[in-house]
Amino acid sequence: METDTYKTDIIFRVFKKEVIALFPHEVCDRQGNVTSYQHLGQHSGADYRHIIQNSKKATEQEYKNLKKEMENLGYSLNLVSRQNRKYENKLARIQSKRFSKSKR
Repeated sequence: METDTYKTDIIFRVFKKEVIALFPHEVCDRQGNVTSYQHLGQHSGADYRHIIQNSKKATEQEYKNLKKEMENLGYSLNLVSRQNRKYENKLARIQSKRFSKSKR
């Protein structure tokens, strides 16, 4: 498969004993979830804050197979350590709207 020229920001974490890749700058739904990727289940939405708070940073040894799988799909990955402030604030706004509507 042809590799994408766009560098996709990615964070690898270990969550519930499984390595998960978070796309910290790709909001995937109206609930403010970000796109994620795992061996099983593959692409899905994930609550960024929940995953970060309840997981640990994956080591290179832990994430190497998932990284290779994603690169074989054509991803060109840019490993980052956290979500930038712009997206952090965007997610906070989306999620606060979600919770205020659910209280009605």
